[in-house]
Amino acid sequence: MRKIVHRHLGKVVAGAAIAVAGTAVMVGITLPGTAGADDTGGNAGNPSAQQAAQGQEAGAAVPPGVVEQAPTEGDKGAGDDPLTDDEMDRAAQLAANPQLRNAGEDVDGDRGPQRIGVDLAEPEADEAARAGAARRAEVTFYDYKADALITRTVNLDTGKVEQTTTEHGVQPPLSRAEYAEAAELLIADPLGAGMKADFKDATDKELTSPDQLLLNGAVYRATPGAQPAVLDKCGEHRCVRLFPKVKNGPWIDARSFVVDLSARKVAKLDLR
Repeated sequence: MRKIVHRHLGKVVAGAAIAVAGTAVMVGITLPGTAGADDTGGNAGNPSAQQAAQGQEAGAAVPPGVVEQAPTEGDKGAGDDPLTDDEMDRAAQLAANPQLRNAGEDVDGDRGPQRIGVDLAEPEADEAARAGAARRAEVTFYDYKADALITRTVNLDTGKVEQTTTEHGVQPPLSRAEYAEAAELLIADPLGAGMKADFKDATDKELTSPDQLLLNGAVYRATPGAQPAVLDKCGEHRCVRLFPKVKNGPWIDARSFVVDLSARKVAKLDLR
């Protein structure tokens, strides 16, 4: 784009960063090769690069780089190794038993709570220094039916769920599926008209799907007097502010909008 579009609600932000005050975030991009660059071509403080450049000037042959293959990931890790893909899949399947699947609801309103993440659990105190200690995974879900965070600890050696905790008012980082649903709701809402117009200006195409955007964002919590009443339950409800970016294009400033995923509503903040 040759100019910034000002006439829409969600202004296109030309450049590589967005600064958002208060509950928002700073998104920064450093172009490759620009960090630490100077008049010597960006090689200051990098002896290897200087030597390579000097070798090229002297006509010396520079050996080709060697790309090493990543080690094969096993079905099961050991000790405090990160969880393998197989372990994460198995932990999620074990944690989502029929009772949990039938009781909860995901971000789309379908049966079963929304899977948020799978992480390696800390070993028990009496196992920490013992070789061959059991590996456990913590699987987190968000149940939109009860607005609750559910964490289940799975013993990967025995295949048993050893502990389940349920918390209200706890809002972990959002999953990709939740970002996509938030964007879907904003695109469909009349308040999303400005964002769609900015996308049209940037691409000459209609914005109809979250798949056309790169999505990031932050959990939004209500602050007394700082938002319309429709957002007063954010924090108890799961709410998000989106920071969308046109694929291979500019950021779109959508920070004025908050999507309440629990109530499936969109509202606009007064940022003046």
